[in-house]
Amino acid sequence: MARLKRIVLRDFRNIARADLTFPTDGVVLIGDNGHGKTNLLEAIYYFQLLRSVRGARDADLVRFGAAAFHLHATVETGAEHELSVGFGRGRKKVMVDGAESKRLSSALGSLPAIVISPRDVALVSGAPTERRRFLDVALALTSPRYLNALQKYRGALVRRNAALRGVTRGAQSDESVAVWEPELASSGAILLTERVAWMDRHASEFTRLSAAIGEAEPMTMQYVTAITDPRDAAAELADTLARKRSLDIRRGLTEAGPHRDDIALRIGNHALRTFGSGGQQRTAAITLRLLEAETLKAYAGSDPVLLLDDPFAELDSHRSAHILTLLQEMVTGQTILTVPRAGDIPADFSGLDRWSVRDGIISATSRAI
Repeated sequence: MARLKRIVLRDFRNIARADLTFPTDGVVLIGDNGHGKTNLLEAIYYFQLLRSVRGARDADLVRFGAAAFHLHATVETGAEHELSVGFGRGRKKVMVDGAESKRLSSALGSLPAIVISPRDVALVSGAPTERRRFLDVALALTSPRYLNALQKYRGALVRRNAALRGVTRGAQSDESVAVWEPELASSGAILLTERVAWMDRHASEFTRLSAAIGEAEPMTMQYVTAITDPRDAAAELADTLARKRSLDIRRGLTEAGPHRDDIALRIGNHALRTFGSGGQQRTAAITLRLLEAETLKAYAGSDPVLLLDDPFAELDSHRSAHILTLLQEMVTGQTILTVPRAGDIPADFSGLDRWSVRDGIISATSRAI
């Protein structure tokens, strides 16, 4: 299993200094909201994605009044590794076992982990961007081919959109737009086919897990795309881009492609986003996170670190109990749980060591019995 052995934080969010050694099974971090619980989880997850799990800019992660932040971790992922990340003056530096990573993508996934928190409801209730990002993260971390295609696609998309605006201003020709379309078509086809393949592998599991959590009415997920035949996605996408070029020039944006696709989440025949209750939306979001954990485990061959940020807040005891059972069945590795009060610790995690946090200062309070 993946394991975080030690982490050192300097000037990260509201944490000025921390040097923490983690028990093998994990810990529970207790503290009032706003004192730094989530900041610690964000720092840990940074070694997975090399950016904020909350979507913040790196500059906003630097503690107020400081010039830079620095994170260092000792992790075990089959072998022991030393990881460090520093950001300051607009530059990020990543080190793995003492060597600087010239390409950030080569250090992605250095500490396999997933985060489950109440904010995950945005995966269901939010815009399609949230669900596309979920797929992009899960697949980019487990498929080098997908990551490479995603980087190429995003680069070509930015350049085609810039060319579209250039044509509108009269500064460029239609050819400056068309030149980016072959890359968009070839890379976009890889994104689409891998997303569809992931969906095919996990759609029935999504329905099964949501039922196991306690949903009486079947929940389903389906990939939604304008491409009619994923097997011929590159040719179809190339044709669509060429056909819609004049319309895209008028709008200044590329309207066709996997950057416009979505995951349709339904309960019965109704969209969860608009018809699902709060509890049903949380169930679907947690189910997606469980599938993410399953994807990481299948790729790495071991359980990811489980980061639980007050995950059962606003959930009834019935759903919480079923979720706990599934977590214990599917993710059996190190767990780091945050809760506001000791009374919020589920019985299943009562044996973990307890730490407390106040004003960004983390301290051990008791050891597991």
